[in-house]
Order: sequence, then structure tokens, then C-alpha cells
Amino acid sequence: MAPKFGTSGLRGLVSDLTSELIGDYTRAFLAACPVGRGLYIGRDLRASSPEIAAAVARAARAEGVAVTDCGAVPTPALALAAMAAGSAAIMVTGSHIPADRNGLKFYLPGGEITKTDEAAILSALGRAPAGLSAPLSQADAATPWVQRYIRAFGPEALSGLRIGLWEHSAVSRDLIAGALEGLGAEVLRLGRSETFIPVDTEAVPAEIRARIAAWCREHGLDALVSTDGDGDRPLLADERGALVPGDLLGQITARALGAEVVVTPVSSNSGVERSGAFSRVIRTKIGSPFVIAGMEAAGGRVAGYEANGGFLAGFEAQMAAGALAPLWTRDSLLPLVAPLALARASGRSLSALIAAEPARFTAADRLEEIAPETSRALMARLEDGHFTALLSPLGESLSAQDRTDGLRLHLASGRVIHLRPSGNAPELRLYTEAESPEQAGDLLARGLEVLKAHLA
Repeated sequence: MAPKFGTSGLRGLVSDLTSELIGDYTRAFLAACPVGRGLYIGRDLRASSPEIAAAVARAARAEGVAVTDCGAVPTPALALAAMAAGSAAIMVTGSHIPADRNGLKFYLPGGEITKTDEAAILSALGRAPAGLSAPLSQADAATPWVQRYIRAFGPEALSGLRIGLWEHSAVSRDLIAGALEGLGAEVLRLGRSETFIPVDTEAVPAEIRARIAAWCREHGLDALVSTDGDGDRPLLADERGALVPGDLLGQITARALGAEVVVTPVSSNSGVERSGAFSRVIRTKIGSPFVIAGMEAAGGRVAGYEANGGFLAGFEAQMAAGALAPLWTRDSLLPLVAPLALARASGRSLSALIAAEPARFTAADRLEEIAPETSRALMARLEDGHFTALLSPLGESLSAQDRTDGLRLHLASGRVIHLRPSGNAPELRLYTEAESPEQAGDLLARGLEVLKAHLA
């Protein structure tokens, strides 16, 4: 599959991400979008990322654009540093997808690009290099990201907590450890890998869940944290080792910040509406560009989040120790710190904090190596009204449907099944919602089996 834009940036096979193609997209971005004072570049820990980052830098400097190399840093840290400098940014990352793939995430001086910007970039492809020269410098994008949360929450926010950190190959691993320790927690580092491991926080395999639960028991942890490969999606497990869904982290974090309006995709659970904590909830298509567009339209004390847990702070919030400035990009550290700090301040365990939320729970997974045309054919059959063959084996019937993004089926039981082909990988995603984590997980497992049968 040729590289293309998905829900968050350009993605493709490493073999297709040639120096020529990277240069073409870099020149198109610089021509089509405002870059402010220059271009900041960061990368994740994939083996292919340094070479791709070097290709971006060469292309930008040849266009006369000053380049600042931030090295291996999390995506939100790069975005924060670039925005503070009034510069654009390109992050080299494939996020959670396998190591044979990679990609680019583009940032304007004010934050993530929109779908309109994507179209403008595509229209600007094919430009010849200008053949100019511009300087290359380095900058520390890591420290400001960590200090942002220590200043806002205070050095005692997590005091007394023993927190495990599943490091794997996340580019954020050392910074997450530093942030948690700076907030007063004792951090136990676990599972570090020098080989890239694709971690999808929405689809954690059973064997990884079992390992996390074992770590929590073995080490007497109050919680365990991690992120995906580029550090913009959080993973949080409670003291029992049970993973906390990203949308629950989002609604808790939005409330902790004092948000009045929440913007979140249709794949997030309906507990945010049922909580009564927000004056307005706006639903969008899946992908941070759509969330950002919704936040811009809403204005005011607005926050956004996705079902993967990535959180976007749209206003200046006053936390326990200081102000937290807006950050209009998907971040992992805030939705890890805020619920942990809230649980500690209230004297509750993390599981008790989660149990106080409305009883709506989501689960998600994907069928891999499903060709896009196969997914499209299945979706077309279902959209023509052939729901019975899908729902009958599950003992469910249709109440209503939502085609905002993919096909979201509201069932007579009050549960939800949502099918959506991936925008940047040969995958078919399935989301479920039910009244308990176990029921959501059971519906997900049975739904995947039914889908496999339909695709066989």
C-alpha cells in the first residue's frame, strides 16, 4: 500500500518511504502550510526513523528553512517545544503500527494540521528542490514537557505511590519515569526493549494484559503506566493490573481540568454524557484532526480526547500547584498524571476512582492483514442493511445506526458494536461498549469471531 494520510499523519511501509518521497512531502508541507520561524524535527525509536528524519532535515534545509533537531523525543514534547518557538514540526513515527512501517506527523506553529492542511499538502506534491541552504541546530524538547506537569501538579502530587513503568520501546520511557519521580512517586521500571515493539493502547493482547497484572501483584504496585511508541497515547493499569480504558481516562482528566465542553470521537464510551459533568459533549469522526476541528469550533473551556487515551487541553487550567497551559495535540502524560493525582488526593485507590464513573465500558481490537478492498466490501454489505447475519450469532438486534465514521450499531440491549477499517493500515477495527468491562470484552471476542467467519 502506497504511503497515505490516515487518522493521524502520513503512514506507509518503510520500503516505500524513500528519501525522494520524504523530500517531496517535506517540500509540499513547507510550501502549503505556515512554518513560522523554522522546522523542528523529532523521531521515535524505530530502526528506520533516524534515516527518515535525516531526509526531512536535508529537504527542509534545501528549501532555506532553518531546522532544529530534537532527536528521539515523544510527539507531544516535540509539538510543545515547536509551538513555544513559533515553529512548525515534523515527527517521524509510525506510532503503534509494526516496525516495517513508519510515517510523518505534521505540526503548524499553532498545533496539529487539519484535514484541510492535508489536502493542501497533497496538492503541493511534485515540487522541485530549491537548492538553497539553511542552518541545522539542536534543542532540548524533553525537559519542558516533563517540567510542564511538575510545575502544574506539584512535587508531592504522587507522593507515596509505587508505580510500575512498562518501558518497552517507547520513546517516552525515560521522560515518563522522570516526570513521575518529579511528582513524588516511586517508579519501578519493567520490560525495557531495545527492539521496537508496536504497542496499541486500544488493543492490548491478552498475554500482555496478563503480564501487567502479574507485575502489579508481584511488586505491590499502586498502578502501572506506559505509552505507545511515540508517547502520545497513554496506558494505565490500576493496582489489580486491570487496564483503564482511554476514554475513561479522558473524561476523568477533562473533569480534573475543569473543562466545560468535551470533544471526542464516536468511538468513546457514552459515560461522558451520562456523567453530567459537562455542559456540552461534541462527537466527531475518529482522529485527532477531527477532534481539534471540533475544539476550535467550540472554543472556551474545551478539552478533547480519543478512545486511545490521547488528550488535548484547549484552555489554561489551574491545577494544584500552578497553571497548565493549553496543548493542542494528543498527549499521554496528562491523562496518566491527572487520574493518579486525583486518586491520591481523594485517598482512593485507582480502581475505586474508576468505579465511581458511569458504568459504560469499551473494548477494542483489530483483525490484521485485512486488505482495504475486503474491508470495504464487508462494510458495503452491512451498510445495505445486512445486519442480521452479523448480530444474530451474538444474540443481539439493531436499535439504531450511526455512520459518522465507519458503522456504529446501537443494539436493543443498550450495547454498541462499531466497525471501522483502519485509515492507514490493512486492518479492520472493532469497538464494543457494554455495561461492564467483562461484557464489553465478551462482545468484542465474539464479534471478532463472527467477523472472521464473514471474511473467510
